[in-house]
Amino acid sequence: MKITAIAIWQKDLPLREPYWLSGGRLKFETLDSTILRIECSDGTIGWGEGCPWGHTYLPAFGGGIRAAMELLAPLLIGQDPRDIDRLNRQMDIQLPGHPYAKAPLDIALWDIAAKQARAPLYKLLGGAEGDAVDVNSSISTGTPQQMVALIEAARARGYRTHSAKVGGSDTALDISRIDAIEAALKPDEKITYDVNRAWLPAVAIEVMNSVSANGWFEQPCQTLDQCAHVAANTRQLIMLDECLHSFQDHLDAWKRGACQGVKVKPNRLGGLTRARQVRDFGISVGWQMHVEELGGTVLSDTAAIHLALSTPEENRLASWLCHPHLIDDYALGQGARNDNGRITLLDKAGIGVEPPEDWLGKPWKIFTP
Repeated sequence: MKITAIAIWQKDLPLREPYWLSGGRLKFETLDSTILRIECSDGTIGWGEGCPWGHTYLPAFGGGIRAAMELLAPLLIGQDPRDIDRLNRQMDIQLPGHPYAKAPLDIALWDIAAKQARAPLYKLLGGAEGDAVDVNSSISTGTPQQMVALIEAARARGYRTHSAKVGGSDTALDISRIDAIEAALKPDEKITYDVNRAWLPAVAIEVMNSVSANGWFEQPCQTLDQCAHVAANTRQLIMLDECLHSFQDHLDAWKRGACQGVKVKPNRLGGLTRARQVRDFGISVGWQMHVEELGGTVLSDTAAIHLALSTPEENRLASWLCHPHLIDDYALGQGARNDNGRITLLDKAGIGVEPPEDWLGKPWKIFTP
């Protein structure tokens, strides 16, 4: 069994509404996604997607994925797709770093492996822990009243776990946002205040020590060093996200006691192979984790939810879905869907999502022997 072709598409994914984060300093309206299909000599097909959240959120951008494919895709042609670890090592030799560019290839290899096993992907990633995954809402930055209204709207759609975007230089406004949200939450609801690295350490410590919050504070500052300083000077729970790009980053965060939990995002880490390594490390040190994707269609979302479902429930927090924020949905009824605040995956081999060719259109490029 050999890889015979890799087809790649570029797709613009407009958001239903403009999305603000990091205290309102970052705005997003359209995502640049790269979708790829790996074809094998026995007819098996694997799908993967790489979709950075714009080009200002992380050191990653859509064009970088496609540029990297000129180096990575030819490397995989003629190889056995089941040799996932070996192929990841070869990609690292061919192109050091750039994990986000390798992620869609790695995800497609896992799709192939699960289809070969005639099993849903979560079976290969550890097996289902429970029967469903909680869904996390995403509440855009706004006034306290606006953010409470967005939480109420999310509650009406079944969400019981929320991620509220805060952060910026106006500490009084952030304190008001948090106080208003805390007062509006129901007893069965959970909350994360996602700062997206917008605070300086002094601001983070001031805000976090001024509120009576019952949830998490996510990525309060830019760097791991800054977040570790904040963790040593507040009683609030800290979740780290954007400063964690490798296994070493996670190891350093644990050694320094910088957090009690992390976000595990396959596209940021280099795919499911590296994300699973981080997930398993998180289990071993007792972290709680949101396992979800950076962005993209229901294909990306569903691949990440397979990893989430195979994470022990005591370590697993809710997962966010990107595709409900998109105007276009090419796979109604397929993959990970919010059903009153929960996601249940179908017992279908592989990831369980296959983009239709009439939606994909003409490939950006096809690599063959």
